Amino acid sequence: MPASEPGSSTKIRFAIIGCGRMGRHHSEKMIADGRGEVVALFDAEPSMTERLKNDLWPSARVARTFDELMSLDGIDAAIICTPTAEHYHQSKSCLSHGWHVLCEKPLASNREQILELMQLADEATSKGQVFTLGYQRRYTSLFRTLRREVLSGKWGAVRAITSNNVEYWQSTIGGTWRDDPSQNPGGYVTDAGSHKLDVLFYVTGLKPVEVFARNQKWGSHVEIVTSASALLSGDVTLSMGFIGNAQYLSEDLHIHCERADLLLRHDELWIAEGGRRERLAADELDSDPVSGLLDMVLMGKADLSPPSSALPVYDMTQAILESGRTGTPVKLT
Repeated sequence: MPASEPGSSTKIRFAIIGCGRMGRHHSEKMIADGRGEVVALFDAEPSMTERLKNDLWPSARVARTFDELMSLDGIDAAIICTPTAEHYHQSKSCLSHGWHVLCEKPLASNREQILELMQLADEATSKGQVFTLGYQRRYTSLFRTLRREVLSGKWGAVRAITSNNVEYWQSTIGGTWRDDPSQNPGGYVTDAGSHKLDVLFYVTGLKPVEVFARNQKWGSHVEIVTSASALLSGDVTLSMGFIGNAQYLSEDLHIHCERADLLLRHDELWIAEGGRRERLAADELDSDPVSGLLDMVLMGKADLSPPSSALPVYDMTQAILESGRTGTPVKLT
């Protein structure tokens, strides 16, 4: 029985494309899960490939070029962890080989590419392939519990949202692709900030309608600080800050509903009613994108992070950047 068929006792055979921080992160998740193994590695920087091979996957084959990787047999799936500009053509190539694909965010560099990959995702699904996006927050107990509570309806409709995100990010990007506007246009809000945008839409089911924003680079080549005021569907107001030159990592997300406020503060969930606040247990299943892909392939589970989830994040990000350039509100179609 092929390794990718449900019920197989053989591990799913993966290629890692991009062997840096995220390639290592997904490798560690795969080892912890136990149902997959990496059999091939490729990175444009050979030293990164060799380091990951020596540390975690000593039996994996090393491809010197992406084309060489595509010529290898015995691969069932790929995890793409390269810079954003590479995602489009690498995803297409892997899908055309019949591989399952987990692609890191952002999905692609422009809207046309995202729409094409969404279409390819539908075609892949019809063939029994999995094509999923690495928005890992959708798999965590914390955000799955928050989504359940918001969408349950028992607290009433969402009225307003505030989101404040700070990170020691600017100091880590010097000399990397993250400080290159040709590879990471939008800087912090495009890179780490995309998770914060995605989780808004995942948790609430709302869509962006209009945005006004200001962006600052603070000496970097890409945007480091962003402040956004937005209107979402349902006439919901959103106030959102991204501070990429802070001195620590922290996140506050407050979702104000008709009958309760649901709060994420320092990785803890809270609920506030009638002037009182108490802890809310995060009791949904906790997982990650690698285990999610394996669940889809081997158990037929639903995709929590389909490629279509990239579109509202891309549209919102582009509106934020355009508004910052023009100094005017931007309406989303």
